[in-house]
Amino acid sequence: QVQLVESGGGLVQPGGSLRLSCAASGSIRSIVTMGWYRQAPGKARELVATVTSSGTTNYADSVKGRFTISRDNANNTAYLQMNSLKPEDTAVYYCNAPAYTLRGSFYNYWGQGTQVTVSS
Repeated sequence: QVQLVESGGGLVQPGGSLRLSCAASGSIRSIVTMGWYRQAPGKARELVATVTSSGTTNYADSVKGRFTISRDNANNTAYLQMNSLKPEDTAVYYCNAPAYTLRGSFYNYWGQGTQVTVSS
């Protein structure tokens, strides 16, 4: 079993910054990618950014140039640096990690979510 624990959400004013962290622990053999998704009230969950184990990144167009995803492979941790935040970035942010366990099982793991609210 693999657990993902997110931290770093909160309330910030427009134009401000936040840094989210996602720490994976448990019976991990390897994590394919680590990523962040978000879900605003009444909307579907959407991709924010992903990063592979080799460092290749992918971003939603809405966050390009403002958000930066990074990954610490040694500690199975991913980060999302969010700058120039806008009210439309308000959502619950979920960490995602497709991973192989020590037993060889593959599963798409999700964190519990952390609230990000951008408001004056």
